[in-house]
Amino acid sequence: MESAITRKKLIRKFRELGYTGPFLGGKHQFMIKGDKKIRIPNPHQGKDIHVSLVEEIFKQAGISKEEWKKL
Repeated sequence: MESAITRKKLIRKFRELGYTGPFLGGKHQFMIKGDKKIRIPNPHQGKDIHVSLVEEIFKQAGISKEEWKKL
C-alpha cells in the first residue's frame, strides 16, 4: 500500500467500489453504499491522508487491502 493518499484519490477509489457521495455530515463528510457508511477525512490544506487512517476507513468499509490494490 502507498504511504499516503490524496483525498481526491480516496474518494475516486471508493466511488469505483460503488460508494456515493461525499455528503455533508456533522464534523466529517461521508460516503454510503447500501447500509455501509464511511467517514471521509476533511481536506487538510493539501496534505495527503496517512496510511493508518486509510486502513481505518478500510475497516469501516469492510474491504481488504488486496481489494483496494485491484482498483
